[in-house]
Amino acid sequence: MASIKVQVSSNEKEWLEYMAKLYNISLSDLVLKYSFDQLEDAYDLHVGKISHKKYLEDDMQTVSMSEVKNEFVKKA
Repeated sequence: MASIKVQVSSNEKEWLEYMAKLYNISLSDLVLKYSFDQLEDAYDLHVGKISHKKYLEDDMQTVSMSEVKNEFVKKA
């Protein structure tokens, strides 16, 4: 397993340890979980913005959910 060193102040470390204890998880798991959660959210937002921009540039049209359902029913 790879490891990454993160340097924080004494106050930050104390606060992170408190939060880990609050959530009843290790300090390592706390940093990993919340780092990945925020990075995944940021990635999703980034991809969404790119997709929306492409949607507008390509003058795409939306369809209703019932139209989507009907399209699948036709093919079945």
